[in-house]
Amino acid sequence: MVLDLRVCFIGESFVAGVGDQKCLGWAGRLAARAIAAGQPLTYYNLGIRRENSTELRSRWEAECTPRLPVGCDARVVISTGANDTQVENGGPRVDPDDSVDNMAAILRGVREKGWQAMVVAPPPNADDEHNVRLVALDARYADLCEEAKVPYLRAYQPLRENQIWMRDIAAGDGYHPGAAGYDEFAALLAPHWLLWLSDPGSELPVVR
Repeated sequence: MVLDLRVCFIGESFVAGVGDQKCLGWAGRLAARAIAAGQPLTYYNLGIRRENSTELRSRWEAECTPRLPVGCDARVVISTGANDTQVENGGPRVDPDDSVDNMAAILRGVREKGWQAMVVAPPPNADDEHNVRLVALDARYADLCEEAKVPYLRAYQPLRENQIWMRDIAAGDGYHPGAAGYDEFAALLAPHWLLWLSDPGSELPVVR
């Protein structure tokens, strides 16, 4: 009997794959890699462009619940933070303490549902000042996930040093890459993603 594995990807524009000519983003590429590796799954992309973590907190459960019925192997991949750390009206769109509280609430809700969670960190962009705020939130998310025993895949530093990613976002809007950049993002995450699918309780190394 084939296991009914279902995965909801929730978060912002990078989850949705904004800018990708192939309309896959990193989430679609990870789903394709799982299929290619012989791991069938049902994949739901629930990314929303410009959404922050407060907005995600208000909708994730209502959207995931009908897609992850009782009896399936239910997984949720969460990625948020880039929009929280954008400056509007003289301050970040979401206070960092609230960003952490929102993530904690989502992780708590996923656990209470009996589902498995994994968190993907927000990637770097072309705005150095924004990146400073992003790195600070990234560190707090990492600490939170370590405490909650949830895999947290850090993406900032590897992609900041990745010439293809940085060149691709510079050629676009400074935030979103094209297909080549998403290829790099997915390749970074893929080994940990495939291990998590096969053994969600495994000790995944943190991507640095």
